[in-house]
Amino acid sequence: MKLAVIGDPVAHSASPALHRGFLADAHIAGTYEAIRVPQGEAARAIDDLRARGYVGLNVTTPLKEEAYARADVRDAATIAAGSTNTLVLGASIRAYNTDGVGAIGALAEAGLPNIAGKRILVLGAGPTARSCIVAFAAAGAHVTIWNRTAATADEIANRLGASVWNPLDDVPDAALSALPPNATLDSTILHNTVKATPIVIDANYGSRATLSAHLARHIHDGTEMLRSSAAASFKIFTTTP
Repeated sequence: MKLAVIGDPVAHSASPALHRGFLADAHIAGTYEAIRVPQGEAARAIDDLRARGYVGLNVTTPLKEEAYARADVRDAATIAAGSTNTLVLGASIRAYNTDGVGAIGALAEAGLPNIAGKRILVLGAGPTARSCIVAFAAAGAHVTIWNRTAATADEIANRLGASVWNPLDDVPDAALSALPPNATLDSTILHNTVKATPIVIDANYGSRATLSAHLARHIHDGTEMLRSSAAASFKIFTTTP
């Protein structure tokens, strides 16, 4: 079974170690590589890898929307988010999205096992953020969005059934940042809301997880989010006909 993760940058990815462990635990002979694919080249790379016998790909920044566009079949969560992080390469290219599953797993690990009725703030409006918004809303959470571009936050909130963050809102039960490393937050939301939120998760991990430094407090990085997402992807790779 030939598997890989594509994106740029991708050398830092923990996905190869995770999936090689999954392969070993399942007693499946296979490989998993990290392959750098620059923005704008996802479709070409996906077709090339399929021709070379790869059967599954994880997709990371900045290729999630390009990979979505190349897919022949998409599941409901993928369509709602407009992006994919998991491709099965067979007679057709099938797209799935496990980012939201990973985010829910990360919240459970951080102390919020049931998000139904909880107030969750999502920072960002890109592919990963949208996937999390879709999953949180489907699980019954009340989702609020903050984005550096207000018009984008409005559009995403209206489309996905969320609300836009207001400075008068109560402090949420949890916050998840899907912003890129070193992104700056408006001082109002940073000091009045995010710093006071009991559970905060940065979707980035390792050296790319920079939100903790901005908050000057401990938060959870994206390690558990990645692990939960990867486990869901691996199940798709090994059970999809």
